[in-house]
Amino acid sequence: MKKLKIGIIGCGGIAKQKHLPALKENADLNEMIAFCDIVEERALEAAKKFGGEDAKVYTDYRELLANPDIDVVHVCTPNVSHSEITVAAFEAGKHVYCEKPMSHSGEEAERMVEAWKKSGKKFTVGYQNRFRPEVQNLHKACEKGELGEIYYGKAHAVRRRGVPTWGVFPDKSQQGGGPLIDIGTHALDITLWCMGNYDVDTVTGSVFYKLGGFKQATEGNLFGAWDPETFEVEDSAMGYVKMKNGAAIALEASWALNILESREASTTLCGTLAGAEIHSGMSHSKNELIYNRGRNNQLMEETLSPIGGVAYFGGGGGAEGVVDNRQWLEAIINDTQPLVNPEEALVVTKILEAIYRSAETGKEIIF
Repeated sequence: MKKLKIGIIGCGGIAKQKHLPALKENADLNEMIAFCDIVEERALEAAKKFGGEDAKVYTDYRELLANPDIDVVHVCTPNVSHSEITVAAFEAGKHVYCEKPMSHSGEEAERMVEAWKKSGKKFTVGYQNRFRPEVQNLHKACEKGELGEIYYGKAHAVRRRGVPTWGVFPDKSQQGGGPLIDIGTHALDITLWCMGNYDVDTVTGSVFYKLGGFKQATEGNLFGAWDPETFEVEDSAMGYVKMKNGAAIALEASWALNILESREASTTLCGTLAGAEIHSGMSHSKNELIYNRGRNNQLMEETLSPIGGVAYFGGGGGAEGVVDNRQWLEAIINDTQPLVNPEEALVVTKILEAIYRSAETGKEIIF
């Protein structure tokens, strides 16, 4: 079988921590032949560690896209550049894996979807948390109707002090926002996907700039003190989403919040037959899925067994990023739909944008 030829655009933190190692773990399906970064040293370092002897290095993504040998592009750049690069990649005839969120803007995300549909290529977005065993289990339970009608959900993305102090995270001009668009996007994706409901009616939001510029608040931060002078984004954001069928979702997202329990990439679902909670994040030593229901006239909680793992995608195991990348590469090879549908990711982006807009205007946003 011919291996897919991969080009990486953006060789910073998310590429080094997720994309490059995951692609290397799936080396039977792909070969990384091109690396691009505006900082040439980063691209050279990535090429040396993950590329072959003939790997190409670029500082301009347009030159990489002009390489006819490249089949697939992974976009791992700051949020504001996602749309421009992704659209150009489709126009160049490449398949595209774009890191989350799809974009900082609903309008730009729509441009990406339009370019994808015109291209005839494959497209996915980096919501690898869907591939965690407990998320897979919960999604299957929801598909089977085991929770009944799910009418309320919570999307949890809260840290006590976990402000990233590297890269461009606090730079609003490059990221478009802070924890809401960074980690809130994962929690919202999990919640919407498990509920199977993307038909939004209205969105209301509150956004807070309380701790980012407050020097004393940097004490105890997991990644060391951040610079309050350059912290331009929100430190917390909360949203309330009403769906057209009457269901509701509360979203909480924060890099720094004075709260005891930190839950990240987690969800709570409440149905007519049962409820379920995923516990993940700084306050939890391991990820947990807990179902709660009434049975035999008593309240009960059920959890996954610690023995073995949950089989998914043909029994494939490993870290979620590795499984995510494998199913993405196999979708291209087998001409199937990747698990993360771009049109679902578009709804996530539009909700996040609506929360910011509601906070700015003080008004409810109608979809």
